[in-house]
Amino acid sequence: MQLIVLWDIDHTLIENAGVSKEIYATAFAALTRVSPSLPASTEGRTDRLIMRDMFRRHDLPEPDWPTIEAALTRAGGERFDDLRRRGVTLPGVRDALKAASVQAGWVSSVLTGNIAANARVKLAAFDLDPLLDLAVGAYGADAEQRPDLVAVARERVHRDRGLSIDVPVVLVGDTPRDVEAALATGSGIIAVATGIHSQAELEAAGASVVLPDLSDTAGLLIRLESFAAR
Repeated sequence: MQLIVLWDIDHTLIENAGVSKEIYATAFAALTRVSPSLPASTEGRTDRLIMRDMFRRHDLPEPDWPTIEAALTRAGGERFDDLRRRGVTLPGVRDALKAASVQAGWVSSVLTGNIAANARVKLAAFDLDPLLDLAVGAYGADAEQRPDLVAVARERVHRDRGLSIDVPVVLVGDTPRDVEAALATGSGIIAVATGIHSQAELEAAGASVVLPDLSDTAGLLIRLESFAAR
């Protein structure tokens, strides 16, 4: 059975302890010479939209995207030690990623609103990066809207790993936007209530599978296998 598993990062695999919002604030200040008056509004949005919103809320012109991405990259790299010191890997994550990585015919990667550089920083801070095929993931610079990232990952897996373009995809994430991306693209969804959204909220968003966390590795694999068998 073949399957593409795409994991969200923040509040699904790791708890960043506020470092993400510090990255956005630092990048914004570097670009504008003004400290943001309000923290970034994230909740599953892509970095493109998060930064655009910050400029609009402060009534400032938005720089071109390469300039913004470079500022985010610098700010993220500077926060590596902060992430390692303050953040944590969420329950069961390491075992879940290990289990998915050794399944024959599966590709296990990420679908995240983070730009690729900062996704790698966040995963490397907790030594999770070797457990994921990051070259075929989809990142916040690849599209503005989260559902569009699914096609990006599909195409990369098809091109670089040789899997058919119609291999089943399942997203694992903690926000209604993860659920929306799955439903909009015909992908499976396993929602986890490890962020700010409750199990009830994720169910209301349309998730058919909602877990309290990823600590039950055997149960998670059964759920993932059920999507591969469809």
